[in-house]
Amino acid sequence: MFVSKEGQNVPQVTFPTRQGDTWVNVTSDDLFKGKTVIVFSLPGAFTPTCSSSHLPRYNELFPVFKEHGV
Repeated sequence: MFVSKEGQNVPQVTFPTRQGDTWVNVTSDDLFKGKTVIVFSLPGAFTPTCSSSHLPRYNELFPVFKEHGV
C-alpha cells in the first residue's frame, strides 16, 4: 500500500506538452502551484481494464474531491 503524501508538494517536473503545432515545456508549478490536487496513476491507462474498472471510480468520486477543495 502507498504511504499518504497528504500536505506535500508535487515534485518539480517539466512536462513537454503539445499546444497546437508546437511543443511547450510546462512545469508542475505552472499546473499545480497554489492548488489542492490529487495525483494518481493507472497501471495500464487506456487498456480495457483501466478504462472500464479503474478510471470510472475516480469520476464517481469527483464530487467528493470537489467538496474537499480539490
